[in-house]
Amino acid sequence: MNADAIDDIAARHPDAFRRSLWKRYATPIGILLCILYTFYCAWFFSVGAVLEKANWNLAGAYLADWVSYEIRPDIEFKDNHLTIDYSRFSKLGSNPDPDWVTKQMAVIERRVDAAPAPAIATNKSSQDSFMAPGAPTAENPAAAPGQSVPPAPEMVREKAVVAADVVFGNGRIAVTPNLVTVTRGTESVIFDIAKDSSVTPRTPLPDWIEQRRPGSTAYVSFGFLGRAEVQDDEVVAWRRFFGWANFVFDTNSPFWGKPFGEVASLIVSGARIDPSRSNAALAWDNVLNNAEWQHGDVWLKLLQTIVMAFVGTVLASIVAFPLAFLAARNVTPSWIANQVTKRFFDFQRSVDMLIWALFFTRGFGPGPLAGMSAIFFTDTGTLGKLYSEALENIDDKQREGIRSVGATPAMVQRYGVLPQVLPVFLSQSLYFWESNTRSATIIGAVGAGGIGLKLWEAMRTNTNWANVFYMVLLILLVVFIFDNISSYLRRKLMGSAANGNDERRARLLPAVQVA
Repeated sequence: MNADAIDDIAARHPDAFRRSLWKRYATPIGILLCILYTFYCAWFFSVGAVLEKANWNLAGAYLADWVSYEIRPDIEFKDNHLTIDYSRFSKLGSNPDPDWVTKQMAVIERRVDAAPAPAIATNKSSQDSFMAPGAPTAENPAAAPGQSVPPAPEMVREKAVVAADVVFGNGRIAVTPNLVTVTRGTESVIFDIAKDSSVTPRTPLPDWIEQRRPGSTAYVSFGFLGRAEVQDDEVVAWRRFFGWANFVFDTNSPFWGKPFGEVASLIVSGARIDPSRSNAALAWDNVLNNAEWQHGDVWLKLLQTIVMAFVGTVLASIVAFPLAFLAARNVTPSWIANQVTKRFFDFQRSVDMLIWALFFTRGFGPGPLAGMSAIFFTDTGTLGKLYSEALENIDDKQREGIRSVGATPAMVQRYGVLPQVLPVFLSQSLYFWESNTRSATIIGAVGAGGIGLKLWEAMRTNTNWANVFYMVLLILLVVFIFDNISSYLRRKLMGSAANGNDERRARLLPAVQVA
């Protein structure tokens, strides 16, 4: 057909080729509405103001805490020396001595207050007597009864830290009792310390040091490597290291701090550290009961989450299966049964799983039972609706064929309905099992047990972000595995159903040709 023929047809049937106004402008109008709605949402939720006020430095610090850890030495100023302390549960063990903190030792003299002498009870009558020995005089007044005379302080000589250096990659902090020198790259700033009074820089501060008012604490940033605070009584440093500290063994383990080769040698052929068990059993126990990472408890909670998702989904599928037949109009002709069952599904679906979890947590107490019940109630309504809709969309020809040979109603459902919908039912249940593995983590955070509760506890401390990331990775791994298993089983089920239909058609084709 050439262009003239097309023009001739268009001239004879103008209504067929004339597009309506809506069809001509529907696409640009839709795009314009989407753009306007986006701007409206940005204005309504004040997205610009939120982004402007966001503390991006704090967000970056949180992200850094996911993949790194900090060690904090506190260097306190004394009269003529320094003391260096670490946090109570230091990742360096009970006697930390890192190579990035260097100390200069010297013999110093310091004043030590002697212990007060015990009070001596005196007889008041003899004390006031003129002839009593040790009677009070103007030069030596009597102490109050029950009190001791404060002893004179003593001077002692001992070895102490008189200077310390904390290294931050290309930066460092040099500390003496009354002077602190901060260096980053080629820039240096010297602070004069008036103990318990002020911190005074000798030069203007660069942009990586902040002092909010004259004489107050100076906040020093070394980027990812760490930060420090120069105060009038101490210098507090946070030195950051990439990785997860003590992930396998904690500082209480006899294997802590040893290289991999030495640990392997001890496990395989070393002398028993604990006479009651082998080194391999001891090492495994130390891993499970790691005080910092709590591997055993985390893995147990993860298993609880998996069981919650599995049991809740299975129970929901079992209950939703028969109820779906009552809700399907083409299977159960009773209007009352259809409406009652569908409204029951709506009731269960309308209450979110998180709300059900809160309800059952109050009823059963915190634990996996509340989580399983929440998944069961929510998924019963959702799966029941999906099952009933699948039943209402089946091909009635198979049912009519089974019914035409005199089969009972139960046989009609068994051979005319189930072969059509069973693969769909199983596929939907598998998908919900995979999805509930993620949902069980969320409802666990409100007390329904599982790894969600453990995750929430770690987040509430605002310090264990590496533990949070560890649990998030475990959840992602489990979801990834279950997603692949569910997808594989769904492909097998749908493929088997399709192959079965092809085989039935192949068997019926010769009979049709003969007829």
